[in-house]
Amino acid sequence: MMSRFLILSLLLATCAIAFASDPSPLQDFCVADPKNPVLVNGVVCKDPKLVKADDFLFRGLNMMGNTSNDVGSNVTPVTVAELPGLNTFGISMARIDFAPMGINPPHTHPQATEILTVIEGRILVGFVTSNPENRLITKILEKGDVFVFPQGLIHFQKNLENKYAVAIAGLSSQNPGVITIANAVFGSNPDIPGDILAKAFQVDVKFVYQIQSKF
Repeated sequence: MMSRFLILSLLLATCAIAFASDPSPLQDFCVADPKNPVLVNGVVCKDPKLVKADDFLFRGLNMMGNTSNDVGSNVTPVTVAELPGLNTFGISMARIDFAPMGINPPHTHPQATEILTVIEGRILVGFVTSNPENRLITKILEKGDVFVFPQGLIHFQKNLENKYAVAIAGLSSQNPGVITIANAVFGSNPDIPGDILAKAFQVDVKFVYQIQSKF
């Protein structure tokens, strides 16, 4: 029979795996050095002697993004790519601007949970649970409301009003990643074979080619 110590150890190990995110930092900071040729799971640290205040600064999140596109939205990310000082801290953020009735199309963040705050406007949000239920969970958010999207699940936002809207998102990774579903499925390089998508979506292959041509 398992000892209580072993059972407790297994439970703690399970919890550690379940709640794992980006690794915790082991020093005060590790400013990203994107020019370093060494490849690691993250970004190599800059020499601390060369670190300056600007490495921890990002300007411009007060500026509205250009929403003149097919979906009517714009995401201004602040990840380790834009703010080197975020390296190893396990956080990032983004500003999302919406044109009237614009959408942030269905997408996932494979490395991060997202928490979204509505700054201005009225926004429909939702996410879909994993197989086999694929349950759609939605909510209409007003100014000041906060909503969370679980890591890896497909989610979306839509501006419900005929005026501009804006939201701020926080993410639990320095590099949350983004997979836009339509782009990934119909705009991959090279294309996913049309017959595979036709069977997957139960449509004629010509329809698949028509959609692929838009991406």
